[in-house]
Amino acid sequence: MITHPIQEGYIPFKGYKTWYRIVGEKEEPGKLPLLCLHGGPGACHDYLESLDAMANTGRRVIYYDQLGCGNSHIDESKPDMWTVPLYVEEINVVRMALGLDRIHLLGQSWGGMLAMEYMISQPQGVASLTIASSPASMVQWVEEANKLRQQLPPQIEAALLKNETAGTTDSVEYQTAMIEFYNRHVCRMVPNPEYVQRSFAKMAEYPEVYQTMNGPSEFYVIGTLKNWDVRPQLGEIHVPTLVTSGKYDEATPVIASTVHQGIPGSQWMLFENSSHMAHVEEVNRYVQVLSDFISQYDG
Repeated sequence: MITHPIQEGYIPFKGYKTWYRIVGEKEEPGKLPLLCLHGGPGACHDYLESLDAMANTGRRVIYYDQLGCGNSHIDESKPDMWTVPLYVEEINVVRMALGLDRIHLLGQSWGGMLAMEYMISQPQGVASLTIASSPASMVQWVEEANKLRQQLPPQIEAALLKNETAGTTDSVEYQTAMIEFYNRHVCRMVPNPEYVQRSFAKMAEYPEVYQTMNGPSEFYVIGTLKNWDVRPQLGEIHVPTLVTSGKYDEATPVIASTVHQGIPGSQWMLFENSSHMAHVEEVNRYVQVLSDFISQYDG
């Protein structure tokens, strides 16, 4: 195992602070850094830390916790603040502050949705894009989630539906039933690795962004993103793109195929032994696939 120096700090943003973490000191000649966008919305970088291994390929790996999330949480309630344009702007602020003129960009789940929005804005200096287990439409996401829910044991689905109807999604019964879905379609490594558990714990501690934009669970989307859809704009993404997803992923093959078919010239890799976190569930293979892809576009 190779250890790399880690740098952490804060970047001023909107009167608050965005926390960042850089693994590795500098790139080998001809290599570009990898900037990673975490999911949620409202999660934090921790569950992506298996991608630290990308530093072994001679490049820095850069994470940040999006404003309102994890180490970038704020101590006041600002639900109106949590919007797609805010988080698109934050990418540029982070890149400028850290001098990231040319990068490879990876977005996982909501991070991939954010990455699509960012690339549609035609930023400069992005050599490649990796969309990991992300939808291009939340309408399609919910349609697919409902299909997966029908495969749950009847008593689990009944408990979910009962609490959603009653508005008691914070109940122990709902949270317990929800775990069954997560163990099948979010991360099939049970118990979850420590760094994944850390992300879920921080999300539970600072839930406002997730509850505002998404809702109470992965499959019950009643937040501001419920009608989000960039399928008509995917053709505006013109950088080399890798789409990744898992066979058991809540981002089902239908969802991944929609992104793949919408982005001209993109590649799609399906991880046969994974759900929503292929970078966790098949970490060595994921790092190899990602490294092989982005290294083609370092020049």
